[in-house]
Amino acid sequence: MTNAQQADAPLSGAMLWFAAVMLAMANFIAVLDMTIANVSMPSIAGSLGISASQGTWVITSYSVAEAILVPLTGWLAGRFGAVRVFTTAMMMFGVFSALCGVSTSLEMLVFGRIMQGLSGGSLMPLSQTLLLRVFPKERAPAAMALWAMTTLVAPVLGPILGGSICDNLAWPFIFFINVPIALGCAPVIRRLLRRFETEKVKAPIDIVGLVLLIVFVGALQIMLDIGKDHDWFASVEIRALAAIALIGFLAFLMWELTDDNPIVDLRVFRHRGFTASVFTLSLGYGSMFGANVLTPLWLQSYMGYTSTWAGMTTAWSGVCAVLVAPITGMLMGKKLDPRRLVFGGLVWIAFVTFLRTGLTNGVTYWQIAVPLVLMGIGLPLFFVPLTALALGSVEERETASGAGLQNFLRTMSGAITTSLVTTAWDDKTTYAHAELAGLTDRNGETMHTLTSTGFSHDAAVSQINNMVQGQSVMIATNQLMFVVALAFLLAAFVIWLAPRPSRAVDMTQAGH
Repeated sequence: MTNAQQADAPLSGAMLWFAAVMLAMANFIAVLDMTIANVSMPSIAGSLGISASQGTWVITSYSVAEAILVPLTGWLAGRFGAVRVFTTAMMMFGVFSALCGVSTSLEMLVFGRIMQGLSGGSLMPLSQTLLLRVFPKERAPAAMALWAMTTLVAPVLGPILGGSICDNLAWPFIFFINVPIALGCAPVIRRLLRRFETEKVKAPIDIVGLVLLIVFVGALQIMLDIGKDHDWFASVEIRALAAIALIGFLAFLMWELTDDNPIVDLRVFRHRGFTASVFTLSLGYGSMFGANVLTPLWLQSYMGYTSTWAGMTTAWSGVCAVLVAPITGMLMGKKLDPRRLVFGGLVWIAFVTFLRTGLTNGVTYWQIAVPLVLMGIGLPLFFVPLTALALGSVEERETASGAGLQNFLRTMSGAITTSLVTTAWDDKTTYAHAELAGLTDRNGETMHTLTSTGFSHDAAVSQINNMVQGQSVMIATNQLMFVVALAFLLAAFVIWLAPRPSRAVDMTQAGH
């Protein structure tokens, strides 16, 4: 075998799986940190002496930085080399995770989270790219399944780990757990994958496009994160952020579509298959994120679950996703129409979500957990083939741009859905409470019963109000699950707008 052939040859045997596990772990910690801090905010706020609203910047700063970096990964990898960018980003992720853990002020923690996000934004798409470069082409579906498994499971496990660490250790350890993984794996990956380094192209920097991207994504993400606390568009700040996001987005579109060397190539949306696929992905992944946000909120706030147990309950969908992901990879290897797999997976998830619309306050643990187990069966069936379908719909030279945009829209769909779901949940609960309050105990029998058993008047009123609130929350939760189920079903039918891909995607081009 010549030197050139050795450089291009994929890994094999134990070395292949050793590299695959380390690359998958990089993607895992990057996606994990999107959600691990969510349930830890009370602990962080109390430790740093800040308000809960100030604490949201710990989450927002990471999301904004990551969302900005994801679509730029193709340009960075082309300019400096995929392996170099990946290993440098992983080292930075470890260093700034340590900085977050030792932070003694909000400003220090937010700076660390920004740098964490900038590092993690490259880890997600490049872990996918390098996995597919080290795997033989005929085993590319297995690589995609491994990457999808970590992408789907990490956001579910985030609240579990965050809650468990805060309950048993201290909040800095939600960041410290990244340090040995990132700093330990980065040099090993650099040495192991050195021969898979991509060619470097000195492309000019689209500074205007980069600035516009930062402006509109930053304004949009901040608006979504603080909108609920500021009563949305009743607030001058939210209206200003919305205007900045809209104007920045329109300017970004016009500039990127006319610039000779755009930092994000939006022309890939001319491919109907790509557009339909990423729209399906945004609907499906956003719906999944919405359900994952709503379930632990409901369990912790009104069902008496601790953060650890709420996380362990929602984790059941991740367990099944892990088991089904390899099967999905095998099905893709049989050259099945990916649209059928996507459609089947989304219809199944929609059906299971419909089963969750009839729960009551007396529901048992397993009545909550079993639908989550069943949901996990469908997640890889829609996510894995959808990625291949999207990138198989663009020209090979456009695959890098397509991969970056796909990951960017997936990230943003989760952020947007989180804001929509939490706001709608509060609004629907308030509305249901007002409706039920007017219908409850009109003849005073319940009040009489409570006072006759020893309750004071105020205690009896409080007890009735708590009963009404519990029912209101349950009604709001079931209504939102119905909406989420409809969104899954809509996504299932949208995929048929995509034509069957005319070529098998060369996924090894996805990040460079």
